[in-house]
Amino acid sequence: MAKKILVIEDEPNVAAFISQGLKESGYTVFVAYDGVAGLELLKQKEIDLVVLDIILPGIDGLEVAKTIRQIGYESLPIIMLTALGTTENVVKGLDSGADDYLIKPFKFKELLARIRARTRKKNVIGNSNHILTIDDLDLDMDAKIVKRADIEIKLTSTEFRLLEYLLKNRNRVLSRVDILENVWDINFNMGTNVVDVYVNYLRNKIDKKFEVKLIHTVIGMGYILKVQ
Repeated sequence: MAKKILVIEDEPNVAAFISQGLKESGYTVFVAYDGVAGLELLKQKEIDLVVLDIILPGIDGLEVAKTIRQIGYESLPIIMLTALGTTENVVKGLDSGADDYLIKPFKFKELLARIRARTRKKNVIGNSNHILTIDDLDLDMDAKIVKRADIEIKLTSTEFRLLEYLLKNRNRVLSRVDILENVWDINFNMGTNVVDVYVNYLRNKIDKKFEVKLIHTVIGMGYILKVQ
């Protein structure tokens, strides 16, 4: 069955370009030109992925993404589109609930690759069936719960994926490129320090209040998750 993609984009030419390309690639596409209409379509259809522009009339894409998460679509993949490519704007987009971020202008094949990666990832989420552990930190891949010393730690979806990748590669030095390509599926290719920002977010949540630190910087090489 064809995957259903919701495109929320207020520029008719861009929306038509994306919609036509996705239809030709075998997807079923629904288009909304503002956030309110997009949220209504989301409730009416069984959507597999959302392509969401940040700059929209009425409520912007950041608020739309937050609302999507708040109304119960925690695992629905969201790819955000924007002309704003600074680290600050990338982080804002990811913090609002987006899983990926594509800067305009973009090549359609790049958007298509990211959609394939995200929908493929969604299909295999239920196959994990185990808990990842280091020291007193536990990550339940099925329940999406993280605990340290039996205290539950609330993480965003991006922070959760980052911690999961670090745990799967514990005691291994991971470069920023490794992390970008595996946590976000595809290299952002924009020279920002998004990885550093998110590692710091994670440190503040899982290390700051605990005596034993788990996330360590290897200068000039990247990061490693280990018991010091």
